[in-house]
Amino acid sequence: MSEVPVPRSRRFRVLAATAAITLATGVAALTAESASASPAPKAAAPIRNVQANLWEWNWPSVAHECTTVLGPAYYAGVQVSPPADSLSRDYTTDDAPILHPWWDVYQPVDYTLNSRFGTEAQFKSMVKTCRAAGVKVYVDAVINHMTGQGTKSYGGKTYTHFNYPGLYTSANFHHKGSDCPSASGGIDDFNDYTQLTKCELLGLADLRTDGPATRAKIAGYLNKLISYGVSGFRVDAAKHVGVADMIAIQKLLHKTADGTKPYVVQEVFPGSPGEGSHLSYTRSGSVLGFDASYQLKNAFKSYTADGTGAISGLRVWGEAAGLMPSNKTLVFIENHDTERGSDTLSYKDGATNTIANEFLLAYGYGTPQVYSGFAFTNTYDSPPATSTGYVTNTNCANGAWVCVDRYQGVRNMVHFHNYVGNAKVANWYDDKANFVAFSRGNQGFFATNNAKTAKTIKLRTGLRAGTYCELVHGARKGKTCTGAKVKVGSDGSATITVKAKDSIAFTVFERLT
Repeated sequence: MSEVPVPRSRRFRVLAATAAITLATGVAALTAESASASPAPKAAAPIRNVQANLWEWNWPSVAHECTTVLGPAYYAGVQVSPPADSLSRDYTTDDAPILHPWWDVYQPVDYTLNSRFGTEAQFKSMVKTCRAAGVKVYVDAVINHMTGQGTKSYGGKTYTHFNYPGLYTSANFHHKGSDCPSASGGIDDFNDYTQLTKCELLGLADLRTDGPATRAKIAGYLNKLISYGVSGFRVDAAKHVGVADMIAIQKLLHKTADGTKPYVVQEVFPGSPGEGSHLSYTRSGSVLGFDASYQLKNAFKSYTADGTGAISGLRVWGEAAGLMPSNKTLVFIENHDTERGSDTLSYKDGATNTIANEFLLAYGYGTPQVYSGFAFTNTYDSPPATSTGYVTNTNCANGAWVCVDRYQGVRNMVHFHNYVGNAKVANWYDDKANFVAFSRGNQGFFATNNAKTAKTIKLRTGLRAGTYCELVHGARKGKTCTGAKVKVGSDGSATITVKAKDSIAFTVFERLT
């Protein structure tokens, strides 16, 4: 979540044009194309649900990415940052010596959409452009609170802590004593559900989400976004809204342009018991899979003194490892909060972070999300912006932005994930250290090497005999490969080489003969 202002503790290429057929014509047609004397395996039902989280990208940059990267690579959706008018923090303090820190957008002032990321007209245009590219838009919605500091917004609004002209008055907020039982008025005990939901999180004015008038205002904001074509929401600080309030607000929401209920995923950090637990929030939608991120970090970055690691432990992962139900979880390697702490991997882990993303897309647990943010030194750093705080266009080539969604291996693994669909993990192999390999039924094969040296090994792939194009580093193009080839023998085995901190993969679609 954005519990602000205190944050918590490889490549690019276009998929081969032929890969575009995968979802357009169905898997059966693809497998029929590469049929040989042996019968084709039963096709899996393809899935298209991978999201990109383009965190703190401005609206023109998101629109461009949808058209040039996300749509062509068959990402299903894009999560965008809070679009509401917010605190414009143009001053510094000893504990936050940064003008316009990233977290000011998590302190809304008004539900107009003139923000650091662009105008309301630019937002509407971005949503329309992304939808035309086949990419749904999901908004990071801040509905638990308003601000905790400042007096002016990016849109030119002035306000006080409990008074937001034309939107909220003091009656729309929880208050110390009458609502909040803590001595400070803040959350002193994170095991106390009343404090969690009716006291101020880090001094942020806590909205009375249990009141009909406040719920109607929040729903009005979300319904406006839906009317512009938005397909759902990542609800910031949902743990502090409360399950009952989340359910009540969602009952007021309109259907999306696709005629479905909006997708809702809630930010609920693990740790609190009972009603405040992340499992409790599966009653009001999906939940961010922080526990999955923690486990993956511990596996990919738990080295002993001799340099060995622990990804072999991922043989038991997902629901079997005690994680949230797969159909109720949005999983990711890192997000904007966790990459500023030590609980998950981040872009600063380099190739380790890349292969972890590839593993996530290969495994098939939850709804995967690929995170692309900006490089930072200080945890409060602003995204690249003008002197007045308005975020400038994303440039993935200058080092200021970290565009993981474009990395060749990650991008091509979106195709892998979509193609293998619901096929089960099978033919697992690990070396009891830092190399793992598995098939997804008889639809695809994946291997990743988290060690410091390359590994060559013969393994059962689960796929029928033939020659396949390896897709992490290339693609199939007609009857040729843009990268390496892998030969699967009559017994379903193949000899593969996986370089250090690298992965390989191929699916039935990549079969040439």
